[in-house]
Amino acid sequence: QVQLVESGGDSVQDGESLSLSCAASGAPISNYCMGWVRQTSGKPRLEVAVLRTDGTTLYARDLKGRFTISRDNAKNTLNLRMNNLKPEESGLYRCAAGHVNGVGGCTWNFWGQGTQVTVSS
Repeated sequence: QVQLVESGGDSVQDGESLSLSCAASGAPISNYCMGWVRQTSGKPRLEVAVLRTDGTTLYARDLKGRFTISRDNAKNTLNLRMNNLKPEESGLYRCAAGHVNGVGGCTWNFWGQGTQVTVSS
């Protein structure tokens, strides 16, 4: 079992950048499919970025090129760099760990509490 704690959320202006981190304990994150999921009131949950165990990545539409997911195995930490943020990208960003499913994505088994990102225009 793995425990996940996010940090780095903040209030920023439209066009600014932000980096989020997810500190994991209990197991190496390299054993898991890892991801960042955004929750916004009134909207469906969105998988922002996914990092599979083989190192390949997936991004939500329109985010590739501005968002970068990465992991630091030595620190057992998952990171998300977000550039040129937009107001509609505000929300609670949660770190998740799971396993690759049969359709190439990930099924999430463990969740962090989340860190709030607010982008103002």
